Amino acid sequence: MPRVELSEGPVHYGDTGGGGPVVLFVHGLLTDGSLWDGVVEQLAPHARCLTPDLPLGSHTEAMHAGADLSPRGVAHLLDGFLAALELRDVVVVAGDSGGAVTQLLLTERPERVGRVVLTPCDAFENFFPPMFRPYQWLAHVPALLTAVLQPMRVRALRRLPMAYGRIAKHGVATATTDRWLAPALGRRAIRRDLAKFLVGVDARDTVTAAERLPGFRGPALVLWPREERTFPFAHAERLAALLPDSRLVVVDDAWAFIALDQPAATAAAIQAFLAETTVAPAVTAAA
Repeated sequence: MPRVELSEGPVHYGDTGGGGPVVLFVHGLLTDGSLWDGVVEQLAPHARCLTPDLPLGSHTEAMHAGADLSPRGVAHLLDGFLAALELRDVVVVAGDSGGAVTQLLLTERPERVGRVVLTPCDAFENFFPPMFRPYQWLAHVPALLTAVLQPMRVRALRRLPMAYGRIAKHGVATATTDRWLAPALGRRAIRRDLAKFLVGVDARDTVTAAERLPGFRGPALVLWPREERTFPFAHAERLAALLPDSRLVVVDDAWAFIALDQPAATAAAIQAFLAETTVAPAVTAAA
């Protein structure tokens, strides 16, 4: 994989496709860019697809010890990533906690973003959803975070709601969860990076971002299953109402990880969105 060195540390990323718009895929906690592989496979003939492995616990190379890896810090890291690749008018596709990071990007560092696609993600006061908040509390004590991660070596336990059990309706392949968990299970420095993000989570950030989202003038697609419960469909409706140039599209037979449950439908919706929209003349954050 290509690798770019940022002030926070190294970021490995996939770079697939060629012509057409640049699409940046943003994953969430304890996943990596491979989350989007099924979507990228179908979009690559029409776009350049970038899938960075962000420092959210499944990255394979630790960041610098002093790096700010709070949600706001990761949002700024994304802006730095785009700057390092000299990219503008990028289409950002995000989900899960990566969606919260993207809302911070849109409202604090939006200059390189032209369009956005939000799939089920943390938003408003739901950052984190209640079932995942214990991880945030445990992250304040490194030994406790290590202790709670170790049972994930037992593959059957990964199907629990507090692990990967409620995010994909049709399940997550064992080989995929092996890949996502190996870095945090095996390396203290990766757990340190993960803990920084967890400790930095504050729903006040997503509440404030929601207040500022009307300042983002680029086209937006909110792509969400009605049956999703971790990230309620009502939040999709609220996000679509806040973004001035938005459309809300329902994905059937899926939960939070629509990229796994319905990659073809997800890719088709994104491709249609790209074909129907252009970059706004000016993209600015709200004051």
